[in-house]
Amino acid sequence: MILHTTDVMPLSNYRLFLRFNNGLSGEVNLSAELEGEVFEALRDPALFATASQHPVMRTVAWENGADFAPEFLCDLMQAQRGQQAA
Repeated sequence: MILHTTDVMPLSNYRLFLRFNNGLSGEVNLSAELEGEVFEALRDPALFATASQHPVMRTVAWENGADFAPEFLCDLMQAQRGQQAA
């Protein structure tokens, strides 16, 4: 199965609520990932809030063209869950 997001909802403080086609869902915090020319622009809360489900790539994308691979997002979400439990 090719992993992709099925639901994307921007939240405050550079977080997203994501649902994946493998049944996993939850929040991911992207504050530490917003580096580099394309991603630094997402530090603007108004631009970050434009996050949505891209209809073709089937992952989160923003109005400025930035996007993250669904595999990266799913792995990061699971790693952050593990950090919260510790």
